Amino acid sequence: MTFQPELLDQLLRGYEKPEDLLGEGGILKQLTKALVERCLEAEMKTHLEAQETQSSTSKPANRRNGHSQKTIKGEFGEAQIAIPRDREGEFEPVIVKKHQTRFDGFDDKILSLYARGMTTRDIQAQLQDL
Repeated sequence: MTFQPELLDQLLRGYEKPEDLLGEGGILKQLTKALVERCLEAEMKTHLEAQETQSSTSKPANRRNGHSQKTIKGEFGEAQIAIPRDREGEFEPVIVKKHQTRFDGFDDKILSLYARGMTTRDIQAQLQDL
């Protein structure tokens, strides 16, 4: 997938230094949060639509029941995301599974640094710099 240059220009407007992109309030964190939440909402919609087609008419339809907050960790740092809930508690998210706090790949990168000979202190310092 490629992005239109105009969209990237609009997203990057006002960003002047690396911290603006990768820092605490940087665009990477904001985009990750927005994309994950959008995917979760689409998963919930699909979940409810699938139940609607399978349910009998005597049973009331399952529906949305607000959101719960979750902190996820990744290369961008930590981000608070809103996880949608359903009344019956049957929704199982795919992109960020229940009890998952890290994105896939993050732990693998740490292990590869360790395998390449970096000490845990060096890895910790590297992560703090990021």
